[in-house]
Amino acid sequence: MWDLMRPPRVRGSRRGAPGSAAAVAPGVWRPAPDMPYAGFWAQPADAAAVLENGDVLIAGGEDGRRLPTDLSAVHTPSTGVWTPTPPLRQARRLHTLTRLGNGQVLVVGGLGAGPGVRPDGLATAELYDPASGGWVPVGGLAEGRFSHSATALEDGRVLVAGGCTARDDHTLRTLRSAELYDPDSRRWTPVRAPMTDARFGHPAVRLGDGRVLLVGGALAVGRAGYAALGHCELFRPSDATWTPTGTLATARKGHQATLLLDGDVLVTGGDMRGFRDDDWAYDPYSQWTTERYDPDAGTWGPDADLPWGRSHHRALRLKSGAVLALGGTDDSSLAIGYQNAVLYDPDARAWSAEIPMAQGRWAPAAIALPDGPVLVMGGLLLSGPAAPVPGEDEVTATTETYTP
Repeated sequence: MWDLMRPPRVRGSRRGAPGSAAAVAPGVWRPAPDMPYAGFWAQPADAAAVLENGDVLIAGGEDGRRLPTDLSAVHTPSTGVWTPTPPLRQARRLHTLTRLGNGQVLVVGGLGAGPGVRPDGLATAELYDPASGGWVPVGGLAEGRFSHSATALEDGRVLVAGGCTARDDHTLRTLRSAELYDPDSRRWTPVRAPMTDARFGHPAVRLGDGRVLLVGGALAVGRAGYAALGHCELFRPSDATWTPTGTLATARKGHQATLLLDGDVLVTGGDMRGFRDDDWAYDPYSQWTTERYDPDAGTWGPDADLPWGRSHHRALRLKSGAVLALGGTDDSSLAIGYQNAVLYDPDARAWSAEIPMAQGRWAPAAIALPDGPVLVMGGLLLSGPAAPVPGEDEVTATTETYTP
């Protein structure tokens, strides 16, 4: 990839120490049993949830032809066994999956068809009940949507925000609406105030004080045209209001936002596909810059650069407080899944040397397990002209674990 050969370009000051090494010790990657089905998950939110007994549920996703699936399965980390569960009532891709306080798992929206079909967002939702091992429908959303965010609030409700749906047969409409799901009544309530900015494909993070931070994302601007966003906003559950907050220095989509132990939020990677503000040069490549949000000040500041630019990766906080960034690809080609992973030390504000995975992948599912390891599932291996079969990307069912 071209961006792997170019030297990092430093923009402005960095609070991190350039060239310093992360103090956290690297862990070990180990292959794990394959999933019952191959798939990938392109939204920034995780497509998996840890159940109360420590098992991992994964549901839906898409195959190499961008077709949605209704398959789901449960993984038992202690034995490595995958157990297929009853299928979703609706095949979905670009949906969200959120564990509720009562132990059930809520799946919301998404797309129910592949390319070439009018992209109407699904207004349906369903619940996985671990006790019965099956799916049940719950009340429909006021507005169908996909590539939205879903965030569990402190009071048990779920905030579903933004996303997009069809504008017509060929273009998308980005949404400013949001809805709240009440698990007690199983009913949806539209948030009366619209979001500050329409957005989709955005990470959402619940802060320590209960507010929800929406970070960047994308805006549909025409036929297959998308603009990355730098604007961010906060949702306050107490009065269901939206407030603009600090703007990212670099507009991003395909990025990750991770809550740190000290309450800050770290944003990694992504792509901007736009003009840089310092020299008006067009930049189509994935970003190696990172930014850190201070929720008390409501501002973003630059942090230590990633060793390499990456988009469509995963970034997870470990029990130690370190952040593991894994996989991804470069947005200029979206051709090959990266094999490398790196650790961020929030105290040193530095990244470790590379820790190679067993398999390069982008848009996988990844989740931190209660006892410390990280489970990585599926993803895209090769796509576009790099794929061995024309018109069909290579998707994997392989999984692996990272043990700190």
